[in-house]
Amino acid sequence: MLKIISIAALALAVSSCASVENILNAPDKMPSTPDTMTAINAKKGLVTMQSPHSVQDTADKLAAIIESKGMKVFARVDHQKNAQSVDLTLRPTQVIMFGNPKAGTPLMQCEQSVAIDLPQKILISEDADKKVWLSYNNPEYLKNRHNIKGCDTEIANISKALNSVSKAAIAK
Repeated sequence: MLKIISIAALALAVSSCASVENILNAPDKMPSTPDTMTAINAKKGLVTMQSPHSVQDTADKLAAIIESKGMKVFARVDHQKNAQSVDLTLRPTQVIMFGNPKAGTPLMQCEQSVAIDLPQKILISEDADKKVWLSYNNPEYLKNRHNIKGCDTEIANISKALNSVSKAAIAK
């Protein structure tokens, strides 16, 4: 019986990898992002907003806004460019990692495991319908994930800052 279960698990794993490989090699064949993306991503702990700008323009604008607010951009990852470097295709996808020790350190003092989710990250990506989306981890999700207690003010401030820079980056 164990051998049958192991074979079934192996078959499932192999078929999952094949599906992922097909998506990586043909991103235009991926299902389009539904209009209910915000509701779906809320269940994943993400806050998602649609941008009227390209991925590049949204990311450039976001990085400039972050720096103008006194925060530091630690890294900017262009996943599309990285995919191209290994002969794979991917729709425009960038992640900006940023933060401010004045905001992050008190959160880590409340619960040090939150450091795995810091610095903050914002994803900007384009779906199959050419819609551009900006997403970030909901601080309330991080509060629950890490069982953070006694840092409600810090969580509220981080939430406000993320919302502010995100809305500014997608403003027309």
